[in-house]
Amino acid sequence: MGNTSKRELSRKRRQNSVRKTVKGTPSRPRICVFRSLKYTYAQLVDDVSGAVMATVTSKGLGDGSTKSVDSAKKVGQRIAEIAKENKVEKVVFDRNGYLYHGRVAAVAEGAREGGLSL
Repeated sequence: MGNTSKRELSRKRRQNSVRKTVKGTPSRPRICVFRSLKYTYAQLVDDVSGAVMATVTSKGLGDGSTKSVDSAKKVGQRIAEIAKENKVEKVVFDRNGYLYHGRVAAVAEGAREGGLSL
């Protein structure tokens, strides 16, 4: 087990459970959210080819606090813009084992506001 905490192991278990059913395709990629203590990240992933189509982080946005719900919402809006540029209208949302709450929910809300269908 090593230094892995029970919280991390529980998240990995939930993450694997979600990944069994949530798959991204070129026409409907998966938005995968990662939430560190300092930043929020979102990726557009095509699981068929195993490619990451786009990545957005709250690091590069530069407006205010990087660990706020507002910055996570901007990450969602930015990933929606990039998806639109790649002619993607529909995506599947992967909360990556986190609760659908706070920053994770804000990324999804921002993507919806950006015009994506989740």
